Formats: sequence, C-alpha cells, structure tokens
Amino acid sequence: MNLSLNIFSSIPCWLIPLLVGVICAILGYLLGRLFGGGDTNNTVDLDVYKSRIAKLETDLAACKASKESVSRFSGAGNTASSFAAGAVTDATIKSNDVSGVTPVEVIEPIVPIEPVVPVVAFDAAAAKAVFGKTIKQDDLTVVEGIGPKIKELFHNHDVTTWAALSKCSVEKCEAVLKSGGKRFELHKPGTWPKQADMAANGLWKELNEWQDLLDGGR
Repeated sequence: MNLSLNIFSSIPCWLIPLLVGVICAILGYLLGRLFGGGDTNNTVDLDVYKSRIAKLETDLAACKASKESVSRFSGAGNTASSFAAGAVTDATIKSNDVSGVTPVEVIEPIVPIEPVVPVVAFDAAAAKAVFGKTIKQDDLTVVEGIGPKIKELFHNHDVTTWAALSKCSVEKCEAVLKSGGKRFELHKPGTWPKQADMAANGLWKELNEWQDLLDGGR
C-alpha cells in the first residue's frame, strides 16, 4: 500500500490527467470498434441474405416459366397425338369396311390360241417325190377327205390356203360342210386342220405316212 502511494506520488501532477485521457480514448475506441464493427457485420450479412433471396426469386420465376412452356408443349403434343390416333382409327375403320366387301372376280376372256404357221416356201419337187404326182400350192384336195366339191365350199368361206385351213376349228369345218347340204354332213373333218398345217410346213413325208393310216380323213 505504501508502495503504491509512493509510485503515484512520484508521478508529476500534470501527467495524471494526460494518462486518464489516453486511457479513456483507448477505451472509447475499443468500445466504438466493438459496437460499430457488429453493425457492419450485421449490415454485410443482411446484404448477403437479400442477394440470396433475390437469386432464389429469380430462379423460382425461371422455373415457373419453364413449367408453363413444358405444359403448352405437352398440350400441343397431346393434341397432335389425338389427331394422329383419330386418323389411324378412321383409316382402320375404312380398311375394315373395304375388307368386308367381297371382291368381284374379274374373268378375262379366253383368247383361243391359233397355231403358229411358219412361212415355208413351197417345194413342188419334194411334194411330187413323196406323193408321186404333181402337187399344186394350196390345193386343199391334198388333205385326205377333201374333194373338189368340199374344196369349193371352203373357198366360198374364204378358206383358200393350207395355212387358212390349219387355223380353222373342227366346228368351223363342220359349219362349212353343213352349208353344202345334208350329203356333206357325213364327212368327218377332225384331222383336216392338222393335215393342212403339215402341208403348209412342207412335211410331205409325215403327211403321206399319216394319211395311209386315215380312213377318209378321220
């Protein structure tokens, strides 16, 4: 105690107020820094929070806009899908309607196949060598069963060559015979078109051998 009094007593009187002022100034600075610094930090924190809130609000608005865009696109897609589904349904119904109709079978007319008659030059010498007599070209009497009268009947029906006779059906030959009267209906022209075809193609040997087997052209 005495030591403390001695210390203060040794300090000059003018220095004490100065020390007190300095100490007060330091304390005031420290207190101001303490309270003033807290306000600054609070202000900084508040600004940070405000910035975060603003950012969140911006993100929320962007999210809402994106959701509305997706909803509109989805609605358009559903409309297109519905339209496509309706078109498919209509097509299916039409297909079923068509499939339910029994198709009408189109029958094409049957075109008779005519024998192909190649163009073969008439060889009178070859014909004479086989038959032993002179054969005139397109003489229908070469055909076994055809005589001069029947030859005339065919000429009246514009059948004047071997090739033309080869294209006649048996029915047509019978019709030609009927045009001459009852006496001609007894003839059987079943082989006449084939014989005429052989003559037109110069198959004299084959024709002669075949005629040997025939009976009056039958």
